Amino acid sequence: MSRSLSLWPALLLGLAAGVSPVFAQAPRTPPGDSDKTLQAMRDELQRSRDRLQIPGLERPYYIQYRLVDLDMRTVSAAFGAIVMSNSSRNRFMSVEVRVGDYKLDSSNFITDDAFRGFIGSTGTVGIDRDYDSLRQDLWLATDQAYKEALDTLSRKRGFLRSLARPPSIDDFSKARPAVLIEPRLEPDWTSRNWDAEAKAVSAVLRNYPDLYSTRVTYHLIYATSYLMNSEGTEVRFSRSLAAIEASLDTQADDGMPLHDFYAAYARRLADLPGAETARREVERVAKELAALRSAPPAPDYAGPVLFEAPAAGSLLAQMLGPSLSGARPPLSMLPMFDQLMERMGGRSEWTGRLGNRVLPAGVTLVDDPTAKEFQGQPLIGAYAVDEEGVRGERVALVENGMLRHLLMSRRPGPDFDESNGHGRSSFLGEPRPAMSNLFFTSSETLSAAELRRKFVEKCREAGRPWCLVVRRMDNPALGVSRQEDFSDMIAGLAAGAASGDRVPLLVYRVSVDDGREELLRGARLIGLNLRALKSLAGVGNDAAVFAFQQSQATGFGGTALAAFGSAQGGLSSTVVAPSLLLEDVEVRGARGEPRRLPLLPPPPLN
Repeated sequence: MSRSLSLWPALLLGLAAGVSPVFAQAPRTPPGDSDKTLQAMRDELQRSRDRLQIPGLERPYYIQYRLVDLDMRTVSAAFGAIVMSNSSRNRFMSVEVRVGDYKLDSSNFITDDAFRGFIGSTGTVGIDRDYDSLRQDLWLATDQAYKEALDTLSRKRGFLRSLARPPSIDDFSKARPAVLIEPRLEPDWTSRNWDAEAKAVSAVLRNYPDLYSTRVTYHLIYATSYLMNSEGTEVRFSRSLAAIEASLDTQADDGMPLHDFYAAYARRLADLPGAETARREVERVAKELAALRSAPPAPDYAGPVLFEAPAAGSLLAQMLGPSLSGARPPLSMLPMFDQLMERMGGRSEWTGRLGNRVLPAGVTLVDDPTAKEFQGQPLIGAYAVDEEGVRGERVALVENGMLRHLLMSRRPGPDFDESNGHGRSSFLGEPRPAMSNLFFTSSETLSAAELRRKFVEKCREAGRPWCLVVRRMDNPALGVSRQEDFSDMIAGLAAGAASGDRVPLLVYRVSVDDGREELLRGARLIGLNLRALKSLAGVGNDAAVFAFQQSQATGFGGTALAAFGSAQGGLSSTVVAPSLLLEDVEVRGARGEPRRLPLLPPPPLN
C-alpha cells in the first residue's frame, strides 16, 4: 500500500449506480465473477471486528472499507493539435475506524494540528484485484486507523471537558444496512476515435486568431466503487462518465482578461455529443468571446435583473448549495476554521428555520437522486446509494415556500438525526450532504413573453431607461486556463462569497423603449444571497436542465464556491429551474487594473 496519494485530477467518486439497492441478506459475488475484492474486504473486516483491540482500551464500534477501481482516458487538444492523450488504471482505498459510540466518537473533530473528521488510512492498492495483496493493505490500514481513532477520541474528550456548553448532537447516525452487488463495467475506449474528435473540435478555433489560449479536453471515466462496513452494508457498483470541457481566453483592447467555456456531460460514453455537434458549440462560444472583446465595460447598476433559465440554474446552484445541508459542523479547536467557512460562504442560512418561509409562496424545491431524466434529457446527478451506503431518497426541501427538510448524511444536525442518502464525496473524501438533481418549481409561472413584459414593467417602475438580462453565469474552473488567472479570480470570489457576490458571464443591457440588447463585460452581482429569492418578481415556465460538477476541493466543498467544479474531481449534479426575475439586484461594473497586451500580434494559424 502506498501512503502517498497521487492526486489524480479526474478522479470522480461522486459516481453512483442507477439501480435500486436491495436491503436484505447479501447475495454473494455472482457466479463466474473473478473479482476477489469483496471477499478480501469481507474476510479482513470480519477479522478486525472479532479481534482488533488494544488490551484495556476501547474496541472499534464501527469499521468501514471503501475502494475505487478507476480507468481513465484523457485527451486534450489546442488549435487542432493534440496536447495530451493518455490512459491510466488505478485503485484507491480508504479505511475508517471509529471508537466510542454513535453519541460520541472519534470523528468530526478538528484539532490544533489537523482535521480529523475522516479518520482512516488512504492510499493506492494493487490494480490486479489480488486477494492476498489487498488483505495485507487492509490489515495495515485498519491497524493504523484504529490507533489514530483512539488518540483522537482521547483528545476530543479532553477538549469537551474544557467547554462550558459542549455540543449535544450525536456524532453518527444509525442506518439500515444496504446490499447492492452489481456486475463490473469493463472499460471500452474503442467505440469512437477520441483523439480525432478532440483535434477536429479544437481545430475550429484556428479561425479565431484573437484567442490567446484554448483547450478542448475529453474526460472518459469508468469507475467501480466498493463499500463495506461492520453494520452489514456491502456495495459494488460500476459507472461511466464522459465529459467535454473547453476553455477559451483572450484580452479586450483595454487589457481586461476575458474567457468563455463549453461543457457537456453524459452518463455513457456513447451519449456524449459527436464531433460535429461539439464543434458547432465550441465555435458558438468563440463567437461569444469575440463579441465580449468589443463589448463596452459594464457600469454600476441597481434594479431588476432577468436570469434566463440556464443562468438561473447556475445561480441557484451557487446560492442554495451551502444552505441545503442539515449536518452539524465539525467540532473545532481552531476558531479560524469557523471564520474561514463563514468567509467562503459556507454558512447555512436555513439551519434552525424549519417551518419558516424561505422562498416565495408557491415555490417548491425538491432534491431527487432517483430521478433519471427530465423531459427526455438524462440527469447526471442520479444514483442509488450514496458514499455511506445509504439509499438515496427524494427529499422535499421546500413546499409552498416553507422549509420542510434538509439534505442529510450520517452526520446528524440540529434539525434532523438520520441520513436521507445525500452523503456524497469525491476522491474518498469525507461524505457531506450535497445536492444531486435539484428541482425548482412554482405554482405560478409566466410564459417567456409574459415574463419579458413584466421585466420591462419593473424597469419602468424603477425609472430605468435600461435593465439587465443574464444569459449565462460564469464558471472559472472551466473558463480560465492559466492557473495564475484562476487563483486570482477565485481569491476575489472567495472574498465576497459570504456577502453573496456572483459572477455572470453573458450580461445584456436591454433598452426599455425598443428592446434593443447590448452585450456588456466585467459585471459582478453584489449581495445576492438567499433573502433575495424570497421576493421573486416572476418565475418562467421554461424549466431547463443545468448540468454541472460540484467541486470537492479543499476549501470549496460545502461553500458557495462548490458550484465551480469540473470533471477533474467533481460530483455530477443537475439543477432544473426556469427563468427568474429578481426585482432589485446590485451590479458592480468593471473594476481592476488592466493587464498589458502582448507586444506582438499572434502568429498566423494556417
